Amino acid sequence: MDMTGLVSGAGGFIASAFVVAGYTMRTMIPLRIFGILTNVVFIAFSIAHRHYPVMVLHMILLPLNIYRLREMLLLVREVKRSVSSDLSMAWLKPFMTERKCATGEVLFYKHEQAEEMYYIVSGRYRLVESGIELPVGAIVGELGMLSPSNKRTQTLECLEGGLVLSVTYSKVQELYVQNPEFGFYFLRLVSARLFQNVGKLEAQLAQSSAQASS
Repeated sequence: MDMTGLVSGAGGFIASAFVVAGYTMRTMIPLRIFGILTNVVFIAFSIAHRHYPVMVLHMILLPLNIYRLREMLLLVREVKRSVSSDLSMAWLKPFMTERKCATGEVLFYKHEQAEEMYYIVSGRYRLVESGIELPVGAIVGELGMLSPSNKRTQTLECLEGGLVLSVTYSKVQELYVQNPEFGFYFLRLVSARLFQNVGKLEAQLAQSSAQASS
């Protein structure tokens, strides 16, 4: 067999094997890594055999795969940092959209269908039923995603105009499916915030009981 044909066939087989391996990846980070390796193999194969359209295609896809891999790795790193520090959810900002709120505006009502959660950038906001005022940097509305009926558990009112960032539950679920590690740390964050809310309510009840006794 001609050596050139043999090399060409081997190169095509290896490139195809990388493509098949990429399709077997179930999570996003391994998929991006295999995508990068596939791009490199196809670029080398195309240069060697002067398949310039294929080479151009994979030279375009290579930086895109690198960018997406970097984005996901940064996301996981920020989530880990949040878990080990102040439970900030600022790492979600790149996936959120801005919403300006006016004084007296109600962002959502108790028992209504929940479809997104919010990150408070500026202004003052209060959970009406519990009377809890949320500080800048707080996340609110995440419990509606975990509720079996996806219903709001409280009403959120804007006390002083400001800015919030919103992200849909579908986007959070997409990130969760793409990266199980992200999902694990997100659940830890949400659980920690749930315990924080319970602690605040218990403290308020204890204070009310003490005042009633006195």
